[in-house]
Amino acid sequence: MSDVPIPAESPLPSPRDEAPQYVLPLVVRLERDAPPARTDALETSARAVLTLLGDERALGDGEWAEAVRNWEDARIRKVVRRARGAEWRRAGTLPGITVTGRSAEVRVFPPIPLDGWPKDLAKLQVSGTELDDPEPPSAPDRTAPVLWLNPDLAMSAGKTMAQTGHAAQLAWWALPDTARTAWRTAGYPLSVRTATPAEWTRLTHSGLPLVRDAGFTEIAPGSCTVVADHPALR
Repeated sequence: MSDVPIPAESPLPSPRDEAPQYVLPLVVRLERDAPPARTDALETSARAVLTLLGDERALGDGEWAEAVRNWEDARIRKVVRRARGAEWRRAGTLPGITVTGRSAEVRVFPPIPLDGWPKDLAKLQVSGTELDDPEPPSAPDRTAPVLWLNPDLAMSAGKTMAQTGHAAQLAWWALPDTARTAWRTAGYPLSVRTATPAEWTRLTHSGLPLVRDAGFTEIAPGSCTVVADHPALR
């Protein structure tokens, strides 16, 4: 699922769109006989984005740092594709990081130009990432970050995985260095849950990081999709 947020203050095109555009590829493992639970996939996608952002190869003079800077200087586009079997194994040979949840596996790759996809990723399918939760998710641990989904929007799992990745990234940017270090050291704990309508109204007026979608796929431009509720930002 191709996805990109827009600046929270405006749904209109910005000067950032004049810069060369990069994309962050994410691949979710989706075996026919053992698909991951939806919420676990959403949480694992968000942690994958954070893991890349905090990796030494993405910082300073690291081998991925220039690509990350080029990506962050434009819109923070993310594309979620799915793979199984040999496709997943081939994806695992490319530079990147695999993050594992309870049932989900997501591999995140350093940013690439929009037209510069490696062939083993370019041929992976974008659509078809429909996932379910076997049981309703439990109440989240509110002492840890919670990424709250808009209860009024229906999005595919792939679309939502990109959105939770955006929210985690916005929270990361908003945190002071000490809080980033603590989050990284703890292994990026977080939950993804759907807010109640009343909670959503409060959250969107709280000043916490808020993802607004550019509307390229599935939902209308400017739609608010996720609020990143990190304890250090409350």
